[in-house]
Amino acid sequence: MEDVKPVRSGWYNAFRPWSLHGAVVPVLIGGAAAYHYGHMNWGIFLMVMVCACLLQSAANLLNTYGDYVKGTDTPDTLKSRSRSPELVTGTLRPRSVLAVGLACLGVTALCGIVFIWYIGWGILVFGAFGIASAGLYTVGISYKYHAMGLVSVFFMMGVLIPLGTYYVMSVEISREVLLMSLPNAFLITAVLSGNETRDYDEDKRAGVRTLSSLLSYKGSLRLYLLLNGIAFPILLALILLQALPWACGLAFLTLADMYLLFRNGKGAPADERKSRLLVPMSFRLNWHFGLLITAGYLIGQHLLTGAV
Repeated sequence: MEDVKPVRSGWYNAFRPWSLHGAVVPVLIGGAAAYHYGHMNWGIFLMVMVCACLLQSAANLLNTYGDYVKGTDTPDTLKSRSRSPELVTGTLRPRSVLAVGLACLGVTALCGIVFIWYIGWGILVFGAFGIASAGLYTVGISYKYHAMGLVSVFFMMGVLIPLGTYYVMSVEISREVLLMSLPNAFLITAVLSGNETRDYDEDKRAGVRTLSSLLSYKGSLRLYLLLNGIAFPILLALILLQALPWACGLAFLTLADMYLLFRNGKGAPADERKSRLLVPMSFRLNWHFGLLITAGYLIGQHLLTGAV
């Protein structure tokens, strides 16, 4: 089994572009429904995609900044904990990282003006929650330190982004988009759960109060496995209840990813290498699952007969 590649400290690593599944997949889900129902505006869709990626990038940068200024990331935790060592090593300056993170939020807010002009003031609710979620993770109220990280990721990224994507092109809140977003919302949340589980001991020593740190290590690991695994029975129920086209079952191909993830997770307590792989294996499952459920939805709605 592969291991996590060594970090190359710099702006590329600080942005963490490999984590953009958390932004891209939810937008694809909302966009697929908009396309099916004839609401697709490709220019607006691309702007939403850019804004979602900017919010994810802002969250990554401001998390690096917040963890550094609060003393969570230190030279002592550099080897075991930090995947964003830019500030600890001095590769980047704290003010620069903060400024670029805030700039990402600022550009998103400017795009929001276009969305308001296009669809009306209702979209402001989605935008305000999105910017607050990205900006306040470890800065300001720092809700990560109040055990709210997993809850925020589930609702803000897993549910709010697909609903907002559909809304900005239709002025409607879609029950179908909400239901289709649920399996993916659990998988996105599982990525952060893997991060909290990987950093469990270091977070405990640093006094970081995440939801996972309130559990035992084994409890944190069980939560991680549950969040990854629960997406599959939820998807099955939605298909059986005809809430989604049966072609969305393409996502069950990722049970192969889930098997590898589960096997890795069971060995994580005794194997540092497997512990490091908790997050990237969730990345992979989320990417594959999200792309396949979106493709299955479009196939079921447009290419197959008897679709919902």
